[in-house]
Amino acid sequence: MEIAIVLAVLAIIFIARTFKIVPQQHAWVVENLGKYDRTLTPGLKFVIPFIERVAYKHSLKEVPLDVPSQICITKDNTQLQVDGILYFQVTDPMRASYGSSNYVAAITQLAQTLLRSAIGRMELDKTFEERDSINATVVSGLDEAALNWGVKVLRYEIKDLTPPAEILRSMQQQITAEREKRALIAASEGRKLEQINIATGEREAYIARSEGERQADINKAQGEAAAISAVAEATADAINKIAAAIRQPGGIEAVNLKVAEKAVEAYAQLAQKNNTMIVPGNMSEVSGLIATAMTLMKAAPPANHGGSRPPPANADHR
Repeated sequence: MEIAIVLAVLAIIFIARTFKIVPQQHAWVVENLGKYDRTLTPGLKFVIPFIERVAYKHSLKEVPLDVPSQICITKDNTQLQVDGILYFQVTDPMRASYGSSNYVAAITQLAQTLLRSAIGRMELDKTFEERDSINATVVSGLDEAALNWGVKVLRYEIKDLTPPAEILRSMQQQITAEREKRALIAASEGRKLEQINIATGEREAYIARSEGERQADINKAQGEAAAISAVAEATADAINKIAAAIRQPGGIEAVNLKVAEKAVEAYAQLAQKNNTMIVPGNMSEVSGLIATAMTLMKAAPPANHGGSRPPPANADHR
């Protein structure tokens, strides 16, 4: 019975040492009598008990590695506390097993060294602007060295850049001054645009007013021209009618009679409205005009003079 139990235990140990189940995204390094033999891929694998053994087990997943914070000196001799995070992946399990005693520590130390070197070539202001450049420099240096360790460095990211408190206060003051300057510039630009808009509006309003006045003048001139044209046409029509009437029998006598009547009426009104009367130098002209009017009035038929009354007999004509 005891022998059976021993055999059963030996069988379990033999099976446990013989059959290995490798998980997905893992790689196991097998040594044969202390020498590298092969790398087991995911799945059910066989190992010769007591002769072969699984010496190293590696995960092939992407691994984040926190790089400890450190003090770096910039090109302008300013201390800067920097920390970051590194992402790497085992690509060669054999080299990862035998290329370095501790590839994680080696990657961490080399990342810190490369970071100090990259920041030491930059001034303080540039370190905040050139994070991508710093990250690329660290990744490039790590990837070249990590080939011998069977590791692929995928990327490096700076998590924080912390300058000393004095530098931080100075930077804050600089940022505040820059913001105030931008605010003043924005305000002046706003006032400038306001003045431009006001000037543009006034100019457009003046142009609109002048256009309106010009159009009003044009309309007024056109109206006056139309009125003058209408008056001229009416006058021409009246003159044509008068000329036609003069050409009729007795027309000349009627015109002479009308002129004499107007002259007599003018002298009569002048004598009534003014104490002083202007007498022509040649009185014979007035007498001849009156005599002509009297003769025409006596000779003209009633229809021609239209009932015109002769001047009063007692009118004073000098």
